[in-house]
Amino acid sequence: MQDERLDRADSILNSFDFSAIEEMDPSLGEGHHVSYDREVPFELRIQDTGSGPQEVGTLEAIKIKVLVLGDDSNPRHVKVELTSENDLFFHYIHSLDEAGFRRMQESQKLMIEFSELPTILVRMLNACIKEPHSFLAVFIMHRDGRARLDFIQNIEYKFIELLSLDFVATPEELVRQQITFRYNSVKSKLAILQARLQDISALIKVKNPSLLLQLQRNPKKSTTK
Repeated sequence: MQDERLDRADSILNSFDFSAIEEMDPSLGEGHHVSYDREVPFELRIQDTGSGPQEVGTLEAIKIKVLVLGDDSNPRHVKVELTSENDLFFHYIHSLDEAGFRRMQESQKLMIEFSELPTILVRMLNACIKEPHSFLAVFIMHRDGRARLDFIQNIEYKFIELLSLDFVATPEELVRQQITFRYNSVKSKLAILQARLQDISALIKVKNPSLLLQLQRNPKKSTTK
């Protein structure tokens, strides 16, 4: 039921044109475009120096944004940004060009090409959402700002590591820019929605004043019928 409500809320928001607001995103400053932007369930673990990571972490919905420079099918550069609605100062970034991918490809014995990476990332992230018991996203954070995202598949009798991405904590100045953008974005979207609400209220007042009074007196009951 809660997921249905969230989907309805997203549908309502998507019916408005917020493109001018989204274009102010600092993440797009180098010419990237957003290829993927969703919340994905992550298991967050902390690893202290000289010891292994926590055996069991905390489960949290992390906003993950995949940004591509060039075409999705022929990228020149790929960025992955992680943020959290629970902690505005949580901000990590993975940055990769083709040369960096070659090194990653060799060390992890990957069977894909750089041109396939955006599609593979989207596929694995969606799998973590749709099949959370079979596909896991484990994010391991170090105290020095380094981090690693492991995509893991559970095949009942064994965990298989599919892909790992190295992240770094974003510098403080860039985090401040992101927080400023997110604050102004929410503020601008709220103003648009409030203006739309006033337009609807004015229309209802003309067509059916008693209905408007009913909505204003008890809005929750009216929307749950």
